[in-house]
Amino acid sequence: ARAGLLEGYRCTIHWENLAGFTESFPHVDATGELFTIDRKRFTCAGGTASLDLMLHRIGAAHGPGLAVAVAEQLLHERIRAGSLRQQKDTGPDPRIERAELAAAIALMRETLDAPLEIDALARRIGASRRSLERLFKHSVACSPARYYLGLRLTRARQLLSQTSMSVTEVSAACGFLSATHFSKTYRGCFGLPPRDDQARLRLRALPEGFAPSR
Repeated sequence: ARAGLLEGYRCTIHWENLAGFTESFPHVDATGELFTIDRKRFTCAGGTASLDLMLHRIGAAHGPGLAVAVAEQLLHERIRAGSLRQQKDTGPDPRIERAELAAAIALMRETLDAPLEIDALARRIGASRRSLERLFKHSVACSPARYYLGLRLTRARQLLSQTSMSVTEVSAACGFLSATHFSKTYRGCFGLPPRDDQARLRLRALPEGFAPSR
C-alpha cells in the first residue's frame, strides 16, 4: 500500500490491523474478509485464511475435487470462501444471540468516530433503551454505554500502536471531545496515559535486540 500497489484495488488485512491500515491508507479499499483476489492482487488475513486462499487457487486451476483432496490431507474441515468475515458482527462473545444486540454492536462499530447517544442507538435498531440495557446486562454483563466505550478505547489503542497519528488525532478519530478527557479515560482502562502506552506498544513491536536511535 505504501508503494502505491493497491491503489484502485480491493484488499484485506488481519482484523487487528484493519483500523490502523484504513487510517494510514484511506484511499485503499480494505475489507475484513478472509482473503481478497482483485485481478493480480492477492491479499490475505493470515493464519488459516492463507490455507483457504491456497485451496481456492487450487480449485480454480484444477477443479474442486483436487482442492477437497488437499484439504483432507491437511485436516482442514471445510474450504471457506474469501468473502467470509474474519469476525462475526456480533463480536467475540458466543453468548450474544439476540438480533437486537447484534445490530447494536454492529452500529457501535460503524460509529466509533462519532458515537451515538444510547437512546438514539436504540431507536436506530428499533428497540427501547430499557430493553437494550437489559440485553447487554444479560449477555455481556455491562451497560451499552460501557461496551461502546470499550470498543472506542480498543480502536484508540490499535491506532496508537499501528499509525503515526498523534494522541489528539486518535482522540478525535475515536469520538472524544477533548484529548484531556481521552487521556484520563484511556489511563483508567489501560493503566497508562496514551502517549506512554504508545511508546511502550511501539517498542514492543520492534525486532528483538533492536535499539532505536536517540
